[in-house]
Amino acid sequence: MMGSRGTSAVLSRAARMRQKLQSALEASALDIEDVSYQHAGHAAVKDNANETHFNIRVISSKFEGQSLVKRHRMVYDLLTDELNSGLHAISIVAKTPKESGP
Repeated sequence: MMGSRGTSAVLSRAARMRQKLQSALEASALDIEDVSYQHAGHAAVKDNANETHFNIRVISSKFEGQSLVKRHRMVYDLLTDELNSGLHAISIVAKTPKESGP
């Protein structure tokens, strides 16, 4: 008999972000790096909270024909829930497959 532990586990912020971005953008590459440790002790980081700052690199054909601002807006819009619940800052690299090179 399988337990329900795996299905009820709380996903990390990075895992939730990965699911949202991968699903909506159908990314051919997606790297999410937690750099929160670099910001520990900063005024905006309450109680040394974890998973507050991330670098995101996403390659998606959905970015074709979109300006850099529009690409970033697409990512921000997908992460609204996270930004409203403790995610403080993200750095985004958003490219099309052609722009990402061979």
